[in-house]
Amino acid sequence: MANKVSVDLPAEVFDAKTNVSLIHQVVVAQQAAARQGTHKVKTRAEVSGTTAKPFRQKGTGRARQGSMIAPHMIGGGIVHGPTPRSYAQRTPKKMKAAALRGVLSNRARNGRIHVVDALVTETPSTKAAREALAALDGQNRNWLVVIDRSDDVAALSTRNLPQVHTLYSDQLNTYDVVVSDDVVFTQAGYDAFLAQQAGAQKEESK
Repeated sequence: MANKVSVDLPAEVFDAKTNVSLIHQVVVAQQAAARQGTHKVKTRAEVSGTTAKPFRQKGTGRARQGSMIAPHMIGGGIVHGPTPRSYAQRTPKKMKAAALRGVLSNRARNGRIHVVDALVTETPSTKAAREALAALDGQNRNWLVVIDRSDDVAALSTRNLPQVHTLYSDQLNTYDVVVSDDVVFTQAGYDAFLAQQAGAQKEESK
């Protein structure tokens, strides 16, 4: 059974201003970057078909036509259709860091940040992981579990739980915090995350 650890959440990370518009911008950029952008339609130069005139120019009473692969013909090419492209948006590191601190602060102010000594000990167990999370809050929630890179036991224990998303501390991002109700850090994951934040803030101050 995981034991909840009492920690002092540093104000610079867990008590920062929550800028909703900034969080929205960062989340949209993150979702856009995840798009494949492999959509493709064929133009009239690429569709398979004859370029012969479908019927003679005059005498039929119909409007003149020059090709069966023109865009307005059935089976013809597509005009102004999507082509492969990248949807990635340039988001400065400082914006992403501020958005992450803002959404973590929102969770902390509502008592939705938890730190445990270890989610599961010794051998991987999905049942033990489920019980450990239920002990933190009996309600049915979407959990974000943040672990250290070396914590293979927790990673294996939570991967089959449908309402649990597990990340390593260096993967923590704004979107995954936004879509989760509670954030659970293991002690090792929490220490690694704070060390990473300290290094990032030192870089920002230069």
